[in-house]
Amino acid sequence: MLDIVFSHSYYYKFDQKQWKNKTPYPPLGTIYAASYLRENGYSVDLFDVNLLDEPKTIEPYLKKHQPKIFIIYDDGFNYLTKMCLTTMRGAAFEMIKIAKSLHCHVIVCSSDATDHYEKYLNSGADFVIQGEGEMTLKELVIALEDNQDTSLIQGIVFKSKDEIIKNPPRTVLKELDQLPLPAWDLVDIEAYRNIWESHGNEFTLNIATTRGCPYKCNWCAKPIYGNRYNSHSPEYITKHIKHLVETYHVNRFWMCDDIFGLKPHWVQQFNKCLKTESLSISYYIQSRVDLLLKEDTIDALAESGLHEVWVGAESGSQSILDGMDKGITVSQIYEATHLLKEKNIRVAFFIQFGYLNETKEDINKTIQMIKTLIPDNIGVSVSYPLPGTKFYEKVKDDLQLKANWTDSDDLAMLFKGTFNPKFYKKLHRYVHKEYRKSQGMANFKKIFKTPLSLTKSELRSILLYGYYVPSALLDKIILKNMEHSYA
Repeated sequence: MLDIVFSHSYYYKFDQKQWKNKTPYPPLGTIYAASYLRENGYSVDLFDVNLLDEPKTIEPYLKKHQPKIFIIYDDGFNYLTKMCLTTMRGAAFEMIKIAKSLHCHVIVCSSDATDHYEKYLNSGADFVIQGEGEMTLKELVIALEDNQDTSLIQGIVFKSKDEIIKNPPRTVLKELDQLPLPAWDLVDIEAYRNIWESHGNEFTLNIATTRGCPYKCNWCAKPIYGNRYNSHSPEYITKHIKHLVETYHVNRFWMCDDIFGLKPHWVQQFNKCLKTESLSISYYIQSRVDLLLKEDTIDALAESGLHEVWVGAESGSQSILDGMDKGITVSQIYEATHLLKEKNIRVAFFIQFGYLNETKEDINKTIQMIKTLIPDNIGVSVSYPLPGTKFYEKVKDDLQLKANWTDSDDLAMLFKGTFNPKFYKKLHRYVHKEYRKSQGMANFKKIFKTPLSLTKSELRSILLYGYYVPSALLDKIILKNMEHSYA
């Protein structure tokens, strides 16, 4: 019999866009919490649902191990869990039902449960932990084990005589280095490796160096770690990397922070720590263009092994960036992109259409930015209102029939934008085609400059140029006809 079983509610197979990528990551936040409770004397295990087919598979596992406490602890470092996808919510409810039928105490800690705690409590959960979970979870588990009163524990929501009680929040953890390394031994690492490598991808593991984000982008939800920014030391992260390199023979990492290396001189010290340990790695990050332009940050990133950086470019229109409270300029996007490319660091853009008061001119500026800078990759989406954001408050009256996407490829406009939802879906495809056209032409020009340096993917983009030209033109005509129809 186990004391505690940890699980989570992100099933990759329920999100076809993500499953098709064949690049699944273990639930990092979940195994941090599992490691912390194990260090405090509890017998724990992980029922990892990432690669499974359906929630019912947990029933025989729980019957066999008979845990006292079942915890759905979603990976707060995975941006997909912040989107509160309805397929994953349904899976969580089914797991709660199964665990309760087997007489487990059920605790849930997730972005979705933080935002919609009443739904989880009404589905049978005993407690919802709001925000960062380790410290609250430890206190709650101790109280349950000792049959103590739980009603005053900070950071929890629960039912008492059909009334929902929401306790005051808990202060976030500041000294992150006091946490033990995540319980990677509870993960079937080889199952993940096989999926990556069987589809031609270099196996990559996820690491978080920070918690929280201090920036005020008014559309970005922070239900777990909030607006406070706390960081592991470069020494702790180097120790973590060394453990993964030596134990699992992994040399490529996804630094899944909201913003990597924000603390002054952190990146430079991290570079020194890697050299001291003779660790040669490749990694990719998310960052901000204004942050990348500070000091010698790009130089230090390049030296330490940075392969690719995803930046929240969002828009090529300054008025849209200002409306989002993004805090960057279009000129910074251009400057950072040029500097990264000079250092042979791949640069990718997150692009967002459909923000409030967006005009056709704003859209055209964004498309032109993409065609001019030709990033190495783009991720295009439409504005997505998340509970707790200023943006959500502005559009919440429109969120009547649907407030969450079903999966990450849904791309539905959940509020009334400048153009109709069909326009934005067609725009999504059109932008990708215009991007591929620009990419193909740029690679074609390389034939005359450095023909021997062309990769297979670059040659393929040249061959596909002939397809994208007429296809993009057709989409452009269709979009023009859709501009004045709202349905």
